[in-house]
Amino acid sequence: MPLGPSNSAICVQNTSQANHSTTPPRPTSLTIHPTALFSILDHYLRRTDRQHRVIGTLLGTRPTPSTVSVTHAFAVLHSETEEQVAVDMEYHRSMFEMFVRGRGDANKEQLHIVGWYATDQNGLGTYSALIQNFYEQETAPYPAVHVALDTGTEEGVGAGVRAYVSSPVGVTPRAENCVFVPIPCELRFRDTERAGLDLLLSSATSPNGTAAPTTPLSSLHDALLSTSSALSRVLAYVQAVLHGTAEPDPALGRYLWSVLGTTPDEEGGWATSLQDTLMVSYLANLVRGEAEVAARLVLAGGT
Repeated sequence: MPLGPSNSAICVQNTSQANHSTTPPRPTSLTIHPTALFSILDHYLRRTDRQHRVIGTLLGTRPTPSTVSVTHAFAVLHSETEEQVAVDMEYHRSMFEMFVRGRGDANKEQLHIVGWYATDQNGLGTYSALIQNFYEQETAPYPAVHVALDTGTEEGVGAGVRAYVSSPVGVTPRAENCVFVPIPCELRFRDTERAGLDLLLSSATSPNGTAAPTTPLSSLHDALLSTSSALSRVLAYVQAVLHGTAEPDPALGRYLWSVLGTTPDEEGGWATSLQDTLMVSYLANLVRGEAEVAARLVLAGGT
């Protein structure tokens, strides 16, 4: 959406970054949730023909000082020409305040501005450095992160997500004098988001590119098939390790040991769990037998 002459946009000038006596460490990893990616893609689809890229604000949390978790994103109005780049800062701050109010007071302190995104297919240039400088002021004292999303619409360019942090270079501190350093980026989703992702992925194999919501029974069937397939892969890996055809991985072994619930504790939790399972199975068979005897007595009495 282009910026008109009567709006609150300002030109991002070459202002030097604020100096803090105690600067937190720069992020070393980033996780992004599907909700944020869908918001970015929706913004890109709604762009005008004159926009070669769109930008917006990333919201999330910092589980640790060196990690960032991006959970939400919203669009920000901006304009780029050969002479300058303009960002509507008032719109950005109003959207953030409205987003916080919509979440309620209970979650007010849990969500912060962590950086910005761009659907940039032309690389990271001077304009990106100027926008990064603006978001560094918004996220202070924490460094801002930048997420570059390749939509895959350009010929020869595949879809993908990259994450960066900036580092100043040069003797004179200037906004455009920075280099973008890539950091690991990982897609992470909650259990509540898994159903929606599976539904979207199922539309890729449908003839018309659409997918209808599934019934609870079919969802249970798909979940059981997925669980059975995962267990088959785990069993094949364990058997390969036992036969010496695969290299054992201690970390993977400990993870499987924990996930499958077979970790014994000091009080014999493994044996206790096995005894409980056998007791439930015994009681179920006993009830089934008593029900069958009662049914036969009723039939015998009726004759």
